[in-house]
Amino acid sequence: MPIKKYLLTGLLVWLPLAITLWVLLWLVGVLDAILGGFLTGVGALTPDSTRNFLTQLRGIPGLGVVLVFSALLVTGALVSNVAGRWWLAQWDRLFTHIPVFKSIYNSVKKVSDTLFSSNGNAFRKAMLVQYPRAGSWTIAFQTGSPSGEVAGYLGSDFVSVYVPTTPNPTSGFFLMLPRSEVIELRMSVDEALTYVISMGSVPPQLAVSNSPK
Repeated sequence: MPIKKYLLTGLLVWLPLAITLWVLLWLVGVLDAILGGFLTGVGALTPDSTRNFLTQLRGIPGLGVVLVFSALLVTGALVSNVAGRWWLAQWDRLFTHIPVFKSIYNSVKKVSDTLFSSNGNAFRKAMLVQYPRAGSWTIAFQTGSPSGEVAGYLGSDFVSVYVPTTPNPTSGFFLMLPRSEVIELRMSVDEALTYVISMGSVPPQLAVSNSPK
């Protein structure tokens, strides 16, 4: 029926925009809630006049996003010079000497430095791997190469990969595979991620047109 066809077509047009707006509104709500909790704690320690001002700030929608963005921008600018890097080193030294806290902080810092470093290879290459059994292929992302004790047992001709789940790619599996058993793809990481999230329904057009015959 034409009506059903038109409804489905209209849904495909508006659904991506609706989901994007929903995610952005959720993020704004989370940041505003964090800011609201912080202002409430500060207000409990300040005079009534200041407390009233902080209450008015809590009512401004999106203020949490603006403040977080500003804080990140200022922090990045400060640590980009010699003096800022010295203070950052002192900051790291402080947190790496706190029991229990240091193990979590060090682990998160190493992961974030690896993922967001411009010199690293993490999540900069899409691959085809056989998982969960031989003959069954899925998309994976290179995270590096085995090192240390693991490399001593496996050798140097291995690659570390992350196999995401679908449609939620934030969970997945970490594998170390022989380099000869993975296929490097020409598609970008964004295209591969879209392919995974859509469960194969949105193929990477550029990669398809350039694929070997």
